[in-house]
Amino acid sequence: MSQGRARLGVLVSGSGSNLQALLDACAREDFPAEVACVVSNVPSAFALERARKAGVRAEVVDHKAFGAKADFEGALREVLRDARVEWVCLAGFMRLLSADFLAHFPGRVLNIHPSLLPSFPGLHAPKQALERGVKVAGCTVHYVDAGTDSGPIIAQAAVPVLPDDDEKALAARILVEEHQLYPLAVRLAVTGKVSQDGARTRVDAQATTGTLALRSPGMPR
Repeated sequence: MSQGRARLGVLVSGSGSNLQALLDACAREDFPAEVACVVSNVPSAFALERARKAGVRAEVVDHKAFGAKADFEGALREVLRDARVEWVCLAGFMRLLSADFLAHFPGRVLNIHPSLLPSFPGLHAPKQALERGVKVAGCTVHYVDAGTDSGPIIAQAAVPVLPDDDEKALAARILVEEHQLYPLAVRLAVTGKVSQDGARTRVDAQATTGTLALRSPGMPR
């Protein structure tokens, strides 16, 4: 890996398909970041195998081994610090991070969520979308704050909700877009094209709005 790349720490809890998208992006010579380590709070997470296969440091910090959240997050920070992580990317990480943890990486913690935030935060976003009868769903990459999927938005991608969709079908269609959107948003963030400005996202004058709001191929024009 070339010098000068931003060092990413990716936090995972499950299969890690968004981690794989980041690993694939970081394998390209022109990508401005590299995955320095992958940390899971679930020892059996398949994402760890993805990291090892890519030759990336993979660590387990099991939240169940700690009596207090502060202790768990302290151990998490130690791993990230040891790997000299500059940016933290959540990729299916199923734990809320405290304001204290986030303060150690100010404006440098990103998350991807399977809805067009601020609609449908939290768990089972595609199911929420179907229950509400929306015609357009999608995914969002945002800066992380101490709330639930409430941080400033970096980029979004939309997909149509089809008449015969169930939760699994809609989630799969959204996931395709997630895999494209997350590397794009990481590129924008680590190169300073976007940055967190309090509760808002500041966009560099050279970054066009068309880059930040993607349209899926299946969406009507």
